[in-house]
Amino acid sequence: MELLRSFWHETLGFLNEPMFTLGESDITLLRTLGLLLIFLVARRLSVVVQRGILRLTADQKDDPAVYLLQRISGYLVWLAAALMALNYLGFELSNLAFLGGAVGVGLGFGLQNILNNFVSGVIILFEKTLKVGDVVELQSGVTGKVTEINLRYTRITTSDQMDVLVPNSEFISGRVANWTYGEPVRRIHIPFVVAYGTDKERVREAALAAAHSLPSTLELDDERRRPDVWLTKMGDSGLEFELTVWVGVGEMEHPRTTQGHYLWALETELRNHQIEIPHPQRELHFKNQKLRVEVVGAKGASSPESG
Repeated sequence: MELLRSFWHETLGFLNEPMFTLGESDITLLRTLGLLLIFLVARRLSVVVQRGILRLTADQKDDPAVYLLQRISGYLVWLAAALMALNYLGFELSNLAFLGGAVGVGLGFGLQNILNNFVSGVIILFEKTLKVGDVVELQSGVTGKVTEINLRYTRITTSDQMDVLVPNSEFISGRVANWTYGEPVRRIHIPFVVAYGTDKERVREAALAAAHSLPSTLELDDERRRPDVWLTKMGDSGLEFELTVWVGVGEMEHPRTTQGHYLWALETELRNHQIEIPHPQRELHFKNQKLRVEVVGAKGASSPESG
C-alpha cells in the first residue's frame, strides 16, 4: 500500500511539473490532458446538440432558419469550451477585455472581408432566397448546385463534381440566377441555324421531333409551357432558330450536359429531314490594278515598264 501511495504521489508530481509558463500560468502535463479532454467533450457535445435540433425540427429540416440554428449552436458550444479551457489554464477572463480594442483594430485592417462574409451568410439563411439543393448561376460564371451554406462561404458543386467555395458576400453584392427558386421547372433555349431557303415548317417539325425524343422534355398542360420553335434572327450564314423546352430540376443541375443532349437530337432530326446546316461563308473580292515595275539595266539605269 505504501508503495502504491508513493507511486501515486510521484505520478502526480510528474504530471504537475511545469513544462513552460504562459503569462502567469504554469502549463503542466495534467493541464494539457485536461485541455484535450475539454475539447473532445466539446466536439462530441456539438454533434449531439446539432443532431438534437435536427430531430426536434424533422418536419422543417429544409428550412434555412433551422440550418442556421444548427450552425450557431455548434459555434456556441465551441465558444463555451474555449472559455472553459482558458479558465482551466488559469487565465482570468476579465483580463481578456483588452482584446476588444485589438479586435476593433483587426476589423479595420484584415477582418473586414471575414465580417462581411459572416453577415452575408446570416442574411442568406434568414432571407430564404438560397438553400441547399438550389441550382444557381453567379455573375462570376460559376454554375452548380448549392451543397453547403456556412457562415463564411457557400459550397457549390458543379456538373463536373468540382466543389467551388464562394464567399457569401458575392451572393449579396453580385447578380445571382437561382434556377430552382419558386418553381421546380425551367425553360431552356437551344439555338441552331439552317440554310436560307429551307421550309420553316419542316424546321419546326424536325426540332419538335428532337424535343419529344428526349425523356427530359416535360409535357405540361399549359400551352405556354410546351416545346416550341422560334425564328430569332436572319443571320449572315442562315436562318437562326431556338428550340425552347421545359425541363425539371434534375436536368438543370447539369445544364451543359442537358444542352448537349438536345443538340445531339437536333442534328439527328435535321439530317433525317434533309435540312442543311450551313457553314460560315465569306466572299473575297480582288481589284485588278496596274503595277509600275522598274527594270534596272546593266549600267544601273532604270527603265519603267508596266504590267
